[in-house]
Amino acid sequence: MKQIIVLATTNKGKTKEFKELLKDFPIEIKDLSDFGPIPEVIEDGETFDDNAYKKASFTAKVLGYPAMADDSGLCVDVLDGAPGVYSARYAGETATDAQNVEKLLDVLKDEENRKAAFECVISIAVPTGAALTYEGRCEGVLTREPFGDNGFGYDPLFFFPELNKTFAQLSIAEKGDISHRGKALKDVSREMDKIIEWLEMNMPQFSRVPCQGSAE
Repeated sequence: MKQIIVLATTNKGKTKEFKELLKDFPIEIKDLSDFGPIPEVIEDGETFDDNAYKKASFTAKVLGYPAMADDSGLCVDVLDGAPGVYSARYAGETATDAQNVEKLLDVLKDEENRKAAFECVISIAVPTGAALTYEGRCEGVLTREPFGDNGFGYDPLFFFPELNKTFAQLSIAEKGDISHRGKALKDVSREMDKIIEWLEMNMPQFSRVPCQGSAE
């Protein structure tokens, strides 16, 4: 029987990446769209680690399954690491990927230093609050216009020189080999057997109680 792990997101692009990169393990990845509505987690942490743990632990407590969450973002050198933890809402709380990309391009329009890095923290939590943490980072440069139709977020701007492509021009497999999330997930995959054992040890155990009623 496969171990269910809930990915604490409704982002289908992210879910697709996680499922693809972890497809060879005895786990079943679900995401929040597989369940009824639950309260939204307020991502007010100061670091990627804070937000990843907050999302994973909250989801695990509400749904009763182990939960996995990542918090990741783009850290631009000339902006002192911004947008960072605000990457998904850089252009506003309800901003689309296209609006975030447009704002970043506008902010950097006169900048020659285009160095940036994607950073990712993955947290795997159980309902009791215990969690495991994995991290990844990928460095690149930002283009002056979007290129590519794959991926999501800032992928069309993030150029990876070694492959001469933006992240949005890469296949899931190519991106998984070198991306921040891919590197963190590789660490997860290398330890998946241990993670499954850890989940089995730390998940609450419920014993069956026979019916105490007497027949009339």
